[in-house]
Amino acid sequence: MEKYDENGVITQAYYEQQLRRLQTEMIKLQSWVTDQNMRVIVLFEGRDAAGKTEMIGRITQGLKPRVARSVALGKPSDREKEQWYFQRYTKHFPAKGEMVFFNRSWYNRAGVEWVMDFCTEEEYRHFLNECPEFERMLVREGFRLIKYWLSVSAEEQESRFQRWMADPRTRWRLTPIDREARKRWVQYSKAKDAMMAHTNIDEAPWYVIDADVQEHAQLNCMAHLLNLIPYKDLTPPLEELPPRGAEESGYVRPPMSEQSFVPKVYGGGATTSRRDLLTQGQATDR
Repeated sequence: MEKYDENGVITQAYYEQQLRRLQTEMIKLQSWVTDQNMRVIVLFEGRDAAGKTEMIGRITQGLKPRVARSVALGKPSDREKEQWYFQRYTKHFPAKGEMVFFNRSWYNRAGVEWVMDFCTEEEYRHFLNECPEFERMLVREGFRLIKYWLSVSAEEQESRFQRWMADPRTRWRLTPIDREARKRWVQYSKAKDAMMAHTNIDEAPWYVIDADVQEHAQLNCMAHLLNLIPYKDLTPPLEELPPRGAEESGYVRPPMSEQSFVPKVYGGGATTSRRDLLTQGQATDR
């Protein structure tokens, strides 16, 4: 199997093979987190179009929604604006045995809010001073806090914006904030550098991921995350399922013709024969 093309980009076949392997390991990590009553918080930050949504989607694809959750908060409400800044985030924190992946987090204040003038100078400075202590408190309380910054070049970001605009399915993703961000690349760079300088603490350091090739970024992040949290394989042993129980005698289920089936726009030639069976009242119950 070819692993990389002539440009050093991973081939689709090798990517899918490695993604399946790492997702299998993520399931093992999930079981370990639950077994050990761990509380894991993973933050994903980065510029618009850096690939945060896709990254979290790949990581959580095979995980239990009740154990591993993705959180992507929208614009704060008027009431939330009057709360302690971190309050709207803490209510989404994991209980014991859970993992939460934040698609953007409290670092909005050090990024988009600061660059776009959505907060005051005083609020911004207060955040930079308060955030390290907030995160140290979380670690002391037993949370495992992991912070990733997805780094994307100006050229790659612009390429992704153009692809979003060209496809009606993704055009909605290019928000007014994204449009304005295109004009403020340097301001965002300054904000990111200041944020790193103040919040790259020993208890919760920043890990930067080269995200220009999304497939590389996804695999590298998953491999790194799995190495950060030592875990044991708690996969249940393979076993042969016993025979299904016999159906209760005397019970007759309603005919399928009384059920409202979704029309088979897709599905091949089975549609016609299925419809004929329903018309004749001869279809087997499901």
